[in-house]
Amino acid sequence: MGQAWVAGELATLDTAIAEAAKLLAASRSPLIAGLGTDVAGARAAIALAERIGAIIDHVNAEALLRDLEVVRSSGVMLTTPLEALERADTFLLAGSGLSRIPELRLIVDEPLPAGRRVFWLCPGADVAEPKLTGTRIETVGKDPRDLPVLLSVLRARIGGRSTGKARISSTVLDHVVTALGAARFGVAIWSAGALDALTIAMLCGLVDDLNTTTRFSALSLGPADNALGVLQSCGWITGLPMRTAFGRKFAEHDPWLYDGRRVAESGETDCVLWISAYRAASPQWRAAAPTIALTGADARFEVSPHVHIAVGRPGVDHPAVEHLPLTGTLAAIEATRPSNTISVADAIARIATALPNDGARSC
Repeated sequence: MGQAWVAGELATLDTAIAEAAKLLAASRSPLIAGLGTDVAGARAAIALAERIGAIIDHVNAEALLRDLEVVRSSGVMLTTPLEALERADTFLLAGSGLSRIPELRLIVDEPLPAGRRVFWLCPGADVAEPKLTGTRIETVGKDPRDLPVLLSVLRARIGGRSTGKARISSTVLDHVVTALGAARFGVAIWSAGALDALTIAMLCGLVDDLNTTTRFSALSLGPADNALGVLQSCGWITGLPMRTAFGRKFAEHDPWLYDGRRVAESGETDCVLWISAYRAASPQWRAAAPTIALTGADARFEVSPHVHIAVGRPGVDHPAVEHLPLTGTLAAIEATRPSNTISVADAIARIATALPNDGARSC
């Protein structure tokens, strides 16, 4: 039996579905945000957005679009965590925001072959994480704000160009440059949630520089909530990433104009469909627009949604296809604790069925 609430009162699933469809049918500028769901849920959400002229955005789109900006402008040479674990003899970690990501803990906590080295540029407080103490990490710099300058100095030295005065001693810089140049297979690792696009581009440029004399690759540790799986779903369905709108009956992408948080806080939407199936997360804004929430039953909201439908967690309550960070691919996941809780894809399908048959929008 599904759990659902309308206006804060317990309701049947059918009643909640009908009320959600009523809100979306009346909306002139709907927003589908959060998008923490599996591939089936993402496909259903995108199809609904196309039908009702909605904006789609993922809760972690900001980080994804930083990496994507670098891919678009200059290209990126990428590997996967498992390949890095099996083949790399040198790791170059860049910036903060890394130590709580499981893929990094796997890499640095595994027994390292003789000669494997780990350098961490400007880690901030992250390097003190207990989970990382099993591996000897050579830190270079401290403050993450110094990372862009440090990367530029390293690139200059690798290229045999002179550099000005740096906060890091020449001895340390020469040591790092020599070690990176001696790598048989090195991997530069970062979290896009902690670095801006220009710093990511500089780091990827360093990888390109090293590839003139040795083999080096890159690895961005992506955000949670199946962000990469949703990004790939958006790509193959629309040819565009999230932060795309269908208000003019074709897909338009604009990272600023269709930023879900900005749209909600500026009052540019009159109805929000919030999706968060992996965790009981609520929107990061106080929205005045009526909200339909597809989340776990235990989600807490600053402003109660008008409709709240409890959905199952992909790979736990129901089977799913999602992006696996360790292998960098989409894969089928069996349910570990199957239940009859409705999935995001099924909830959206039922809402879509309850919409007017002609799909006409109020605008």
